[in-house]
Amino acid sequence: MSPDSTPKRRDPVATRAAILSAARKAFTEHGYDGAGVREIARAADVDARLIGKYFGSKEGLFAEVVEVAFEKSMMMTPELNAEAARALLTGDDPHASDGMLLTLRSIANPRAAAIMRASIERNYQARLADALPGTDATGRSALLIAICAGTLLNRLLLGSTVLTGPDAEDLIPYLHAALDAVAVAPDEQVVDRRPGGRDGTAGPAGTPQAAARRE
Repeated sequence: MSPDSTPKRRDPVATRAAILSAARKAFTEHGYDGAGVREIARAADVDARLIGKYFGSKEGLFAEVVEVAFEKSMMMTPELNAEAARALLTGDDPHASDGMLLTLRSIANPRAAAIMRASIERNYQARLADALPGTDATGRSALLIAICAGTLLNRLLLGSTVLTGPDAEDLIPYLHAALDAVAVAPDEQVVDRRPGGRDGTAGPAGTPQAAARRE
């Protein structure tokens, strides 16, 4: 056998990474239904059968892409919400917009939607809930993720003129307060019980409202 006819040995780690990279691009651009296994294999320069070998199926490949795409999750806890609010309103991380596009372009497929939901709840939501103080942490973590997703959707994909405008930074304290209102458990929030105050209306410590009450 001549040297030229010797089968090329593939590095399994590199092959797997190439498939994942190509799949992430395909699913982000075309969604779950629009991305084909053969096209992904061609972009990764591998035999399409290797997708089955490494990931089992297109569904298995999509599940791994989702895990990678949602891996860099923003933590929205009382200690980090100032930073989170600024990142949500002024950040330019391309991974955030890619994750939103992956979600929007695949969500019409029920199985793809179930995979994304399970990944978020098992990973991001669970980590955030573990980091939140107080009761109802799972429910509050789901609300925080919804606020995060809504803000990114309107700013990065819809291009909200307010959220992308020159005054967007002025909105950071408001978003910070909104995140804190959910991140701080109700039993830990400061309640305005001054004469004339709104009895029973809580505002989390650290927000502009709470600061005003402490003055």
